[in-house]
Amino acid sequence: MTERYEFGLDTFGDVTAGADGAPLSHAQTLRNVVEEAQLADRLGLDFFGIGEHHRHEFAVSAPEVVLAAIASRTERIHLGSAVTVLSSDDPVRVFQRFSTLDAISNGRAEVILGRGSFIESFPLFGFELNQYQELFEEKLNLFSALLPQEPVTWTGELRAPLTDQLVYPPIEHGRLKTWVGVGGSPESVVRAAHYGLPLVLAIIGGSPARFTPLADLYRKALEQFEQPSQPIAIHSPGYIGESDEQARDTLWPCYKGYIDRIGRERGWAPATREHFEGEASANGSLYVGSPESVAQKIAGAMRTLGATRFDMKYSNGPLPHDELMLSIERYATQVVPRVRELLALADAADAEVDAAAAGS
Repeated sequence: MTERYEFGLDTFGDVTAGADGAPLSHAQTLRNVVEEAQLADRLGLDFFGIGEHHRHEFAVSAPEVVLAAIASRTERIHLGSAVTVLSSDDPVRVFQRFSTLDAISNGRAEVILGRGSFIESFPLFGFELNQYQELFEEKLNLFSALLPQEPVTWTGELRAPLTDQLVYPPIEHGRLKTWVGVGGSPESVVRAAHYGLPLVLAIIGGSPARFTPLADLYRKALEQFEQPSQPIAIHSPGYIGESDEQARDTLWPCYKGYIDRIGRERGWAPATREHFEGEASANGSLYVGSPESVAQKIAGAMRTLGATRFDMKYSNGPLPHDELMLSIERYATQVVPRVRELLALADAADAEVDAAAAGS
């Protein structure tokens, strides 16, 4: 029987620290990502996602290449992006790369399309930031037209048209599983619903509950567009330790270094331990703590938003590879089984309430 709920991991290939505390090379970081994915596969997780970035603190700029390497060394885990910055890429080439990955992995490829939270790819690939919105809208429109794998005739404003064009290689079975990743924009949520694509909510700050209106809007928009029901996934950062105290003490310096570095670019105030503890609390966006604490928090967030998948971004700045491997093992062997148990109990209670209401 297919499980109703899925659990995955995401990484941006954060450049980690070695045994001497110095940053590892980008090359070694990439090799470590492959090893981390192999562990996730062995432990039975459902999904492994790799984000695209073009910055010195992240090693992955070509996720599909890394995913192809992972595909050759894994057996069952689904593999995808987290996210692919479609605005600064070509939809046809993105489809071709992921359909190739799907073939290599024997049908395990997924793609999460988004606008990205960083803008380095725009000047790097020659795109104008003043067309940020228009680029994503038009390219998502074209990508959606490619999914049925029929001859495409398409015209836009920012790319050459297509006339009766087939794209190769085709997906061997079915169609490419395609999600839209959003960070809080109602327009993006409605756009995903318009195309009938599953939704990933990237919750990286504040309470997951504040995304409830977006989840409700998405489901309502699907109905209005006469699209079938689609799953909602959550993407949030986390780290699983032996205890709440150990996990928070271990992650805090890595978290502060990362937030402060980005904050200097964006005008944020330096991160404080008080803010960190708030995000790590039961109502925050950081899934940091003991297996039981994190499991309770994940189950609560999934119930609140009606999500059926949770992907934890397990890489957090320079947190060492050995710590990441331990966190992955605890997530897969302790957290996920406990979350499944909690959700099964909650679903059973809901079914009893529904049955009682129907009989009254």
